[in-house]
Amino acid sequence: MPVKVLLNGAKGRMGQAIIRCAPEFGVEIVAALDVGDDPAAHIDAVEMVVDFSFHSVTPGLAELAAAKGKSIVIGTTGHSAEEKARILECAKSVPMVFAGNYSLGVNLLYHLVSKAAQVLGTEFNPEVVEMHHRLKKDAPSGTAERIVELIREARHLGPECVTNGREGMPGERPFDEIGVHALRGGDVVGEHTVIFAGPGERVEITHKAGDRSILARGAMRATAWLHGKKPGLYDMKDVLNLS
Repeated sequence: MPVKVLLNGAKGRMGQAIIRCAPEFGVEIVAALDVGDDPAAHIDAVEMVVDFSFHSVTPGLAELAAAKGKSIVIGTTGHSAEEKARILECAKSVPMVFAGNYSLGVNLLYHLVSKAAQVLGTEFNPEVVEMHHRLKKDAPSGTAERIVELIREARHLGPECVTNGREGMPGERPFDEIGVHALRGGDVVGEHTVIFAGPGERVEITHKAGDRSILARGAMRATAWLHGKKPGLYDMKDVLNLS
């Protein structure tokens, strides 16, 4: 039997891509909602919720799903600290996959970046460069933010070590700095490069997305995987068994 899903953000690019590929993963989009629609009017007819909408919408939707005992897959990015705290609280009562990027390749990139940050010494300076289409509203991307988190975790660095862009006379680059640069233009689906620049050599790990369907397919793979799981917070590392 197909998994019955409420999709929020159905009119967006990701929403449309999800609708096209959902049947391949045994997912039935019972309610395809967007701005102006009321999820509460449809929540009882579904088993799971998938959110690709807007950051301010996600906390209320997650709280509705938690109150109704519905699993939720979240692909929306750009949440504030307060919004994210509200979302994560819901994972205590329902299963939740919360990821900034659902691409299989990007999640492998996460794994490789974490390993590289651990293996390469502090003399290898990490820089993160991402590029997306001109219509993307948040910066840096959720994927770039996750990359930064992984480098910070591997090197035991605090948030004060992150520098978003540079201008003027910032001085010499500290060894414990992580540079982040967000580029916007055209119709780029998403590109991420992590550079570890060391003395005499440089390691670069790059992922380029050519079609938004890779994200939709990953999200539907996560949706099928999450069905029937115990309450808790999961990410694509769990879905792909990279833990």
